[in-house]
Amino acid sequence: QVQLVESGGGLVQAGGSLRLSCTASGTIFSLNRMGWYRQPPGKQRELVATITSGGSTNYADSVKGRFTISRGNAKNTVYLQMNSLKPEDTAVYYCNAADVYGTNYWGKGTLVTVSS
Repeated sequence: QVQLVESGGGLVQAGGSLRLSCTASGTIFSLNRMGWYRQPPGKQRELVATITSGGSTNYADSVKGRFTISRGNAKNTVYLQMNSLKPEDTAVYYCNAADVYGTNYWGKGTLVTVSS
């Protein structure tokens, strides 16, 4: 089992920045991808960004050039640096991790609110 704990959400004005963190614990040796998803109010959960154990990254078109995903040195932590935030970035952000067996794990989420 893998547990994910997010931190770093909050309220920010449009144009501002936030940094989200997610730390994985448990059987982390089997993880091969970590990432962030978000669920805006009244909408479905959507991909934001992912990073593989090899360091390859993938971003949603809506955040390219504004958000950056990275990993900590211990490889069990993933960050999401969010710059030039827009009101439409308002959502609950969830940390996700996937292991080599195809199992997905989710954090409880952290709320990001961008005011106009």
